[in-house]
Amino acid sequence: MTDWTAHTARAQTWFESLRDRICAEFEAIEREAGSDAAFRYTPWTREEEGNPDPGGGTQGLMKGKVFEKVGVNVSTVRGNFSPDFAGQVNGASADNPGFTATGISLVAHMANPHVPAVHMNTRFLTTGKAWFGGGADLNPPIPYAEDTEDFHARFRAACAAHNPTYFERFKKWADDYFFIPHRGVHRGVGGIFYDHLECEDDAAFERNFHFTRDVGEAFLDVFPRLVRRRMESAFTPEEKLTQLEWRGRYAEFNLVYDRGTLFGLKTGGNIDAILMSLPPEAVWS
Repeated sequence: MTDWTAHTARAQTWFESLRDRICAEFEAIEREAGSDAAFRYTPWTREEEGNPDPGGGTQGLMKGKVFEKVGVNVSTVRGNFSPDFAGQVNGASADNPGFTATGISLVAHMANPHVPAVHMNTRFLTTGKAWFGGGADLNPPIPYAEDTEDFHARFRAACAAHNPTYFERFKKWADDYFFIPHRGVHRGVGGIFYDHLECEDDAAFERNFHFTRDVGEAFLDVFPRLVRRRMESAFTPEEKLTQLEWRGRYAEFNLVYDRGTLFGLKTGGNIDAILMSLPPEAVWS
């Protein structure tokens, strides 16, 4: 069995550096809007009985003029899944419950309803197997075709550099995953979602790590452009209400269906960091 310790450390370093660059860019946008808002970082330590080194992470949270609430979290945890959960995870079982997981997770809820909300995460996990997963999806309360196309085009380019089938496969995966069955609607206008890009050996790790880094770079390139495009747009009370109602749908998905939320809760993650994806305000009319 491959020892993935060094690989996990490399992925962790990348995720943390991406966090730093994203947060710096978001703070720069706040400065452009005349705001001095900044990220507040709160470290946390995971607890697991009998585990002297369970890992932890850092929650980054900013509430500003443009970003009403944005969380950018990084974590690296290790230990054993509970017996009932282990069988639900790729490569794990009740007899082999050990795991490591490192990643970055981001959700931004915007003050202006014309600016799209967004979600992004990338991660590297090891059990009896090792794999990358991640993606990004755009969640505009008031969709603009131009924004949707630019978002998809940037991720299409990132995917095309690695595999000609990736974009259509991962776009469909996002469309299927980010669907709210009880509402019969999608959470947003999609993006890409991928999981279980397995690393059978070092070559596969390098290949999948390269792709995952390019997903992060694509997000950092395209989303700030969309924010700057819309952040000074005037909006009406009716448009703000549309945003707040849409946020209710977002909250429903994350609390009922989101696998990342479940993974965090089942592995002893920090509750505030797990639930940072929830909007600061929402309504159910």
